[in-house]
This record gives sequence, structure tokens and C-alpha cells, in this order.
Amino acid sequence: MKVIKNYLYNAGYQILLMLAPVITTPYVSRVLGAHNNGINTYTNGWVTFFYLVGQLGIALYGNREIAYHRDNKYDRSKIFWEIISLQIMTSSLSLIAYLIAVMLFSSAFRVYFLLQAFWIVAYGLDISWYFMGMEDFKKTVTRNTIVKLISIALIFILVRNENDLARYVFLLGFAQLAGSATLWPYLRKSIQWVKIRYWRPFKHLYPTLLLFVPTITTQIYLVVNRIMLGRMAPQAAVSQFDFGDKIVKLVLAVVTATGTVMLPHIANKFAAGDIKGVRASLYKSFDFVTAVSVPMMFGLMAIAYKFGPWFLGNQYVPTGGVIFYEAPAILMIAWSNVTGTQYLMPIHREHEFTISVTVGAVVNIIANMFLIAHYGANGAAVATVISEFAVTVMQLFLIRGTIRRRELFAPIWRYLLSGFFMYLVVSRIDEIMRMTITNLMLQITLGILVYVLGLFILKAPIINQAKLLIKEHNR
Repeated sequence: MKVIKNYLYNAGYQILLMLAPVITTPYVSRVLGAHNNGINTYTNGWVTFFYLVGQLGIALYGNREIAYHRDNKYDRSKIFWEIISLQIMTSSLSLIAYLIAVMLFSSAFRVYFLLQAFWIVAYGLDISWYFMGMEDFKKTVTRNTIVKLISIALIFILVRNENDLARYVFLLGFAQLAGSATLWPYLRKSIQWVKIRYWRPFKHLYPTLLLFVPTITTQIYLVVNRIMLGRMAPQAAVSQFDFGDKIVKLVLAVVTATGTVMLPHIANKFAAGDIKGVRASLYKSFDFVTAVSVPMMFGLMAIAYKFGPWFLGNQYVPTGGVIFYEAPAILMIAWSNVTGTQYLMPIHREHEFTISVTVGAVVNIIANMFLIAHYGANGAAVATVISEFAVTVMQLFLIRGTIRRRELFAPIWRYLLSGFFMYLVVSRIDEIMRMTITNLMLQITLGILVYVLGLFILKAPIINQAKLLIKEHNR
């Protein structure tokens, strides 16, 4: 039940992350315009590399190490102080390198690049990995929710026209920094002070570097689309792709919330030698993310072309195509989240995870070179799907000796068939209805009913899991 409770906390926050753009994105897309939003996307794409270099692979490594030692207060306290001191040192070096690079190589967007530096400081002070390792998601979710709500209010108050781009960039970065800072007071009762002379921060450098390679490689094929679009297409195309990509990824976040919750859970099972428990958790998680991601994929595809310009404004008509073509990535990322984040990472098979995401990065860059030149933002969306497919196939190949893939995929056709039928119904309704909030809610509700009915008729495994969960809860 603890895993379910943590998932609900994390999924609840991911739903807030979905609702926040529903409130702010239509406003920001219209007030700042496609060109200014493109500038924000482009400059933030560059700072992403620097804060990832500063954090190394500490977010995943710290999460896992705290999970391994969470039952011993002194051990986890010592590990915390060692890891956070390493994180602050590497982030400080990254910040210095970033500021030097901005002053030497940036001219047109220098002010915005400088304001983006708040993200490096924010990630340098971030300790959410500690609470995730403790499987204490309530604190991080509560903190993030409060900060997110305040930042939403400030965007509406302070960002009023296209000249307020600098304020918008500042607010996003400062909100991230405030979120990181507000977690520190919670440490007081959870850890104890360990004298500095006992710290050995650099013993964690090599293992964090091992996790940094797949982290930065993953970000390469997440960010490279925007950077290559910024070089090969107008800034408006960058924001059109970015908003479409964000809509897809925000829907996906509800699914990948399982990875954040399951990593420390599986790491703790692995540390205790419960290999059967690790595999059982993997099969159940794979079935769950499939059941959830399939209707999200087909649902987005069904409403994409009308939803994009209705939600974002007339400057974003091409975003509908981006959403449609990128939606299949939801299923691919959901599967690789289970095989990679929930399995390979907790059981110390980082090198295989690195191989898979490296393949994805290379495929993404090659696909972008050809597709962006001919199809612009839609090409970048298709390249994203191709690269995520490559990662998923590679990870399934790498785990072939330890996981029964036939057992993983046996019930998949039930979900795909139910989802496809839902797509036919919703897309038909979308054709004859004008896009309004009422009609959108009607399509979503009808889509859910059709999909769930299909699962009952086809006797999908997720139905039995749900029944067992309800019985356990009622005991």
C-alpha cells in the first residue's frame, strides 16, 4: 500500500503539472507570442546541459543510495552530507563555466541566458532525491505544489505583454530555486550532523559519473530537437514544437510517475536480495503503464489538430500536427521507463541503460538532420518517436536473459485494440463537434468509458489488479 500511496502523491503532483499549463500556457502563448516563447525555449535548452553537468547523475544515484541505507540513520546522514557537498561543488563549477560561456559567446539573447542561470543554482541545492530515497513523497509533493501555485499567480500578475519575456524567464527559474530551498528545513528531524572530517564526497564521483552519462545522453535527444530547430527553422517553429512536445510530455508524466516511485522501492528489494519481488513488481508495473499510456496516446491523436490552435492560439496551428505525430512516444517512453528506470538502474546495470539511451541519442540526431530540413516541427516530432522506439527496443534486447518478454507483452493487444476503438469513436466526435471546454470534457469522458468497456470485454489483466486493490483497501 505504501507504493500505491506514494504513486498517488506523485501522480497527484503530475496532474497539477498538467493543470498548470492548462491555466498558463494559453495565456503565455498569446501574451508573449511564438517568437518570444521560442527565445525562452532556445535559451533554456542550452542551460539544461549546464545544470545537468552540475548535478551529474546525483538525482538517480542519491535516490538509490538513500534507499539502500534508509534504515540506518547515521549511514544515510553521512551519505547525504557527502553527496550534497559533491553536488554543490560540481554545480558551482558548472555555474562559473556557464557564465563565462554566456559572456564570451552570447550577444543577441545575453540577458535571457543570464536569467536562465537560476536553474543551475536551483538544481545545485535540490535535495528531493533524499526524500524520494526515503519513499517520503508527501514532503516533495507538498512543497512543489505550493511553489507551483504561487508561480502561476505571479505569471498572471507580472507577465502582461510581449515585453515581459525577461520577467517570465526570471519567474520560471526563481520558482525552481524557491522549490529547492524550501525542502531543506524538513531535514532537521530526518538526518543528523556528521563532522566534515568524516565526509568522503569524492568516493561518490565515479558512480555518479556512470549515471551522468545516460542522464546527459537522454537530455541530448530531448533538447537537441529544439536547438536544431532553432538553427534550421524560424524561432516560431521552435515554440510550436516546444508547446506540442510539452503537452505530450505532461500527459506522459502521469505514467512516468511510477518510475520515480518504483526506483527506490525496487532498489530496497534488490538490496535485501528479493530478486523474485523485483521481477514481480516489474511485470505489474509494465502492465499498469501500458494500460494507462495507450488511451493517452490514442486520445491525444484523436483531438490533436483542433486542440492545438484552440488551446494555444492561431499562431500555433502547426502544433496540432506536432501533438499527433509525437503522441506514440507516450507508449514508447512508458515502456522504457519500466525497463530502464525501474529495472536496469536499481539493480546496478547502468552500463546497459547507458548503451540504450546512447543509441537513442544517435538515432535522434540523425533523424533530426533529415526530417527537420524537410518537415520542420513535425519532423522533430517524428524524430522523437523514432529515437524513443530505438531506446525501448534496445532495452528489451538487453534484458532478454533475465525478463520473460513474452509475459510482458502477452496482454498488450487487449489494450491496443481497446485504445484504437476509442480513437475511432473520439476522432469521429471531434470531426463533427466544435472545440470548446464542454465538448473537450465530453470527448474525454466518452473516451474513458469506451476504453474501460473494451478492457472489460477483452478481460485485460489491469481489471483484475484493480479488483484486488479494491478488496485489499476494503479489508
